[in-house]
Formats: sequence, C-alpha cells, structure tokens
Amino acid sequence: MSQPLATTAAPARALPRGWLHRALGHRSFVAGAVLVALLLAAAALSLVWTPWSPYEMDLPAKLQPPSAQHWLGTDAFGRDVASLLLVGARNSLLVGLIAVGIGMGVGVALGLLAAARRGWVEETIMRLADFTFAFPAILSAIMMTAVFGAGIVNSIIAIGIFNIPTFARVTRASANAVWSRDFILAARACGKGNWRITLEHVLPNIASVLIVQATVQFAIAILAEAALSYLGLGTQPPQPSWGRMLSDAQTLMFQAPLLAVWPGVAIALAVLGLNLLGDGLRDLLDPRLARKR
Repeated sequence: MSQPLATTAAPARALPRGWLHRALGHRSFVAGAVLVALLLAAAALSLVWTPWSPYEMDLPAKLQPPSAQHWLGTDAFGRDVASLLLVGARNSLLVGLIAVGIGMGVGVALGLLAAARRGWVEETIMRLADFTFAFPAILSAIMMTAVFGAGIVNSIIAIGIFNIPTFARVTRASANAVWSRDFILAARACGKGNWRITLEHVLPNIASVLIVQATVQFAIAILAEAALSYLGLGTQPPQPSWGRMLSDAQTLMFQAPLLAVWPGVAIALAVLGLNLLGDGLRDLLDPRLARKR
C-alpha cells in the first residue's frame, strides 16, 4: 500500500514547479501579467503618492504640454494629468473588483444551484439569466440613474448585475460537465449529498474556468466604467476617471490632443493586459492544452 501512495503524491509536488516553468514560457501570460502588475502598481502608488494633487485646480497652468514639472502635461483646469491617471487606475480597479465580485458571488451560486438541482430550478435560473442579458450594463446604469441619480455606486451595481448571468451560465455549463463524471457517481455511492458533492468536487474542478472568466469580466468592467463615466453616469467629480478624462478632452482635440491620448492608452493597456492574462491562464490551466505545449 505504501508504494501507490508515494506514486500518487509525487505529481502533486511536481505540479507547481511545472506550472511556473510553463507560465514563464507563455508569452501571452507573461505580457498580460506585466501589464496587470503595472496597473496594480499605479493604483497602489496613488494611495500614498501622486506628483500633484489630482483635486486642486491651477487655471494659470492649464493645457501645458509635457514637461519636467508636469510629466504628461495639465488639463483644462490645470490639474496634473499623470496624477489623474494614477488615481483613475485606482477607481477603475475598485469598480472592476467590486462589480466582478458581485457577479461572481451571485452568479456562481446560481449556476451551482442550477446544476445541482436541475428541473424547474435550473430552467427558472437560466430564463432569469436570459432576461437579465436584455439589459446591458450601460442601459441598466441609465435606468438606475433616472431613479437614483448618477454615481459610482450605481455604476458598480449595474455592472455587477450584468456580470451575474455570465457567471451563472459559465458555472452551470462547467458544473454539468463535472456532474456527468464517474467520480461523482462514486461520491454518491459513498453517501454524499448534492451540496457536499458541489462544494468538495464540483466547485474545485471548475475553479480554473471561473478564474479565467473573472479576468475577462474584469476587462469588460473597466471598459463599462469608462463608458459610463464618459456619458456622465459613472464616477462623478472631483474623483478622477479615465472615461471622464476622455469626455473632457473631446472638446480640446485640436488644442491639446494628448489629453485624449493618455487615458485612451491607459484603458487600452489595462484591457489588453487582462485579456492576455485571461488567455494565458486558459492555456495554462487547461490540462489538455498543457499536454500539447
């Protein structure tokens, strides 16, 4: 009996080293991880330091080009653009984390419930998900704004609600595939109930799929927040936002075109990094693709 135990334990110890080696050799994962790390570093840096205060206006210094004093120039109110970008990164991450957390927490629970119970429970949850898909994040934010007013909280709620059916569908499809496996039948034969099987066997086996989906939804949340702020429905003044920076710059395209370039590049790099990270994680966490590499 001791020999089989030794052979089954060896792969578990070797897996992390093998995964790290493959991760470092995966170009999409490395590029995405670097871009996401830069985004996180910018957001963390804004908590303790910015070149200038992003809230103080200096009208005599407005629309200055990049210089040693203002690295990326100043906006129409004389605020330092680099400082606005740093704090805007923090707000984008905050909206993305909370919105994806809402969607993932509720959506995964509903998807697991649908896969475990089947029947009318599954049908009801999936039809509710279809109904929710009819209201994208921007449309939901417009409706919530008409009732409760514009603000970052309503944006987070709208984006979070939009994420729920996505996670519910992905979770339910992945969980149904696990429920058809032979080891689930063995668990039932051991007397385990549906909820215990869900927590001990189904959820761990679909965790990698949910992690990849979370990175994709995070990128979508950042885009949605920027779009809502651009329309005036998201982050409100004086809090900096990449989307509102774009909105403010659209009337100054001929006077100071760089004001639109900087937030646009920031949004593009953040979304690109998260998408590349998601693609890399999908390849690295899929055992079939891992064997091919």
